[in-house]
Amino acid sequence: MNEQQLLDKGYRKYSGENIDVFFNTSICAHSANCVNGNGEVFDTKRKPWIMADNASADEVARVIDTCPSGALHYIRKGDA
Repeated sequence: MNEQQLLDKGYRKYSGENIDVFFNTSICAHSANCVNGNGEVFDTKRKPWIMADNASADEVARVIDTCPSGALHYIRKGDA
């Protein structure tokens, strides 16, 4: 999906220098794969709770790829 499609589906954008993270709270299954995968990027006690620049783009993508519900997506900067 592209950015506009994600936003239209209710995802919120969290911008980073090399990767943008998109989260949709209404479909989150609360499996905690994100916060357990990397607490520096995903921390529910912080606002904003997603800080895409707190790890490499590869690490952010790795953690998001473990999300079972599809509540998290990413778009790397420079990707077509």
